Formats: sequence, C-alpha cells, structure tokens
Amino acid sequence: MRHAPWPAAVGVSGGSDSVALMYLLAGWASDHGLPAPLVVCVDHGLRPEAKAEAKRVMAWARAAGLKGQVLAHEGSAPSRDIEAAARAIRYGLIGAFARKKKLAAVYVAHTEDDQAETFLLRLARGSGVDGLSGMRPLAPFPDPAYSDLVVARPLLNVSRQTLRAYLQGLEQDFIDDPMNADPRFTRVQLRQAMPELSKLGLTPARLALTCGHLARARGALELAAEAVMARASHPLGSAMLLDSEALGCAPPELALRTLASVLMAVSGNPYRPRFERLAALYSAISRGDIAGGRTLHGCRIGPAPKRFQHFGAATLVVEPEKDRSSRNPTKP
Repeated sequence: MRHAPWPAAVGVSGGSDSVALMYLLAGWASDHGLPAPLVVCVDHGLRPEAKAEAKRVMAWARAAGLKGQVLAHEGSAPSRDIEAAARAIRYGLIGAFARKKKLAAVYVAHTEDDQAETFLLRLARGSGVDGLSGMRPLAPFPDPAYSDLVVARPLLNVSRQTLRAYLQGLEQDFIDDPMNADPRFTRVQLRQAMPELSKLGLTPARLALTCGHLARARGALELAAEAVMARASHPLGSAMLLDSEALGCAPPELALRTLASVLMAVSGNPYRPRFERLAALYSAISRGDIAGGRTLHGCRIGPAPKRFQHFGAATLVVEPEKDRSSRNPTKP
C-alpha cells in the first residue's frame, strides 16, 4: 500500500472479502490523512434480490462514515458466458463512475484464495509465464475505454479466512452470493475441489506463492523484451519497422514478446494476440516466409519498401490493416 494510487473507489459486492476491504481502506485512508474511498456496488441485474443487497451495502458504507453509489445495469441481463459478461458490465459501470469522480484507481478485494483459483484456471488452459503469474497488485484497468485508471488489489496475500475473522471481530455481517456456490462455473468447481488439493500440498497459500515466483520471472522477461524491442524496432508514423534478423537472433520467448508488443502498439489493442497465431507469425518470419505479407491483430506485416529499410533488407513493416486505418504510413 506504500505506493497506493489515490483518490479511489472500492468495489463492494457485499461479500466478506469486499466488505472487509471497505473497512480496511477506510481506516488506512484516515490514518494517512487521505480522502475516504468512495464505495461502489454494482447491480448486474442477474438476481431479483440484488437490488436489496446493494441497499444493504450502502447502509453499511454510511454506518462506516463512507459515501457511495449503487451502479445498476440497465440493459438486459446476460444469458450466456455469464461470468465474463458480468465482469464487462461491472468494470464498464465502475470505470465511468471513477472517471466522472476524477479518481485514480479502483480497489477490488481479490484474495489469496482468488489468486490460487486463477492460477489453476489458467493452468488448465495451458497458460504461459504471464498467465500463471496471476493477478497483479496494480494493473491496467480491465476495460480499455478507461485506460487512465488502474485497478488495485491489496489483499492478494491475505486469505478469505483471515478476512472473515476480521469481520467477526467487528461484528460485521456480509452477504453470501449463491452464484459463488453454483457448480456450473469452473471457478466454483475449483473452489469445491480445493480441500482435496490442499491434502496434496496444493494449498491456496502455496499456489499464490508460486504466482509470486512467476511474477518475478515475468518482470525479468519483460525488461529483457524491452531491450530487444529497443534495438529491433523503429517507429514510422502509425506503423513500426521491425528488424527480422534481430528478432531471429533473440531467444524465442523474448522474440515472441517483442512481436506481440509491436502488434499491440500498432493496432492499439491492449491485449496480446492469441499465442497460437502469434507463434505461427513468428515461425513464418523466422523462415523468411513473409514476402506476400501476413495479417494479425489488426495489422499487416510484410517486407518494407526499399526507402524504409531502416534495418537493411531484413526490415519488415508492421502497419494497420487498410480497412482499419485510412492512412498508409508507407506512402510518401
């Protein structure tokens, strides 16, 4: 919390973790002479009782001397991929609120248990170092429309059991969301399997510790990839020039990260391309099989015209696809 961005909002669903975070943040802000956090509670429109639960959250906030607002989703409730849809609704509403209030960050109550579940979910998907490093304490806001905000997770090293004991000491109630026990969701299935996994030594604390080790490795890889990008790329208007020889000389992991960063920079997409397609493009570049050009992530990749061969004959140009940009930076 030493470098905590402020002023801020805290997302409170009414569950034990978020209610505990509300009290902890309020106390921390008071101790440091900072404005109290604003409390936001999102009604996704998924359950009829959600409206009443949001009112309870606001009552708890007022009792703690905090101001807040219920943010209600006014569209139709999502019927498929409910977790992802609800997440998009939640961060869209909170992002708009935070920007209107000129806040720097939104604090959320992801815990050590959530970190462990995230690790297992991503392990099942075959994620690499970045995915298995888990959630970051400070990260870009999940909705790219609000890139001026950050999301803060100060409880990643705290267990849910510890937070519930804290609330018990305060004699503070909380709400159990029945969706957190719905076995249709993979995260819930993992949560229910955790007691058996813990018997094998795969406790939430151990899994979260592994995330920490991988997060340090990720940081080192990111720094090394920045160095590769600095020597292997060059800006050209809305496009970028890429040294395919330098890319080929770099270790594959660093080359893939550099290639992804270039594609993200040119396309403006805050997310990396899917690994399989990124690896296929890298393989084509390594083989020199790029003469006809390739497309990926809203970009076209091909040999640079002679006048733009900043790195010699090995220069590639990565530019926005023509149907996504009215400008072609490689034209004089």
